Amino acid sequence: MNLEALTPLTILYVEDEPLIRQNAVEYLSRYCNKVYEAQNGLEGLEVYNTHKPDLIISDIKMPKLSGLEFASKIRQNDKNTPIIITTAHTDTEYLLKAVELQLIKYLIKPITSDKLQEALLMACQSLESNNIGLITLDEQTRYDTLNQTLIKHNRLVKLTHNELLFFDFLVKHKQRAITYEEIENIIWAYEGMSMDALRSLVRGLRKKLEGNYIENISGIGYRLMILENQH
Repeated sequence: MNLEALTPLTILYVEDEPLIRQNAVEYLSRYCNKVYEAQNGLEGLEVYNTHKPDLIISDIKMPKLSGLEFASKIRQNDKNTPIIITTAHTDTEYLLKAVELQLIKYLIKPITSDKLQEALLMACQSLESNNIGLITLDEQTRYDTLNQTLIKHNRLVKLTHNELLFFDFLVKHKQRAITYEEIENIIWAYEGMSMDALRSLVRGLRKKLEGNYIENISGIGYRLMILENQH
């Protein structure tokens, strides 16, 4: 998928800094059908209600109505429109809120064209699949596939690099068992996989998940057990 996928889309860009907003609107206008703009969350809601854009990009810190408050109001009735939040903060509280609001991406400023393009392509994929990407393992455990963030008891669960690779692959292939060969290819492609290393990885991940979510399929590999059906 490339940026040509943006061509038919309409985008709402909400930002209280005029220069940042102007530059972003000019940049986005190169790729998509129409870019609407607003200078705060209240004005953004008016534009959203009038034009129903396909995609929303909003700064987090704005007068009158913050980006998260703005996104929260939209999510009351609209669970599917992709929302990208831009911010200068990396605070855990903001990240948790981003997951709760099912945001496509949480972009840390300064925002480069590469960062923005990556977020836009993720939004296009979300629109195509009509799936924001939030997987619920049970009432207390959720995984945001787009931002690769695991939440347990409303707290971020820190995974190691290999744990994240393994778990993300399990989630993305949750309809089947992933094989030992696949696991080796994504984690230990160069050095080769030992069963002891794999068992240690699974054991550590199960401990962090605090539940029986990873099932060993004898002679094949592993499968993710999700207690709540995903649509």
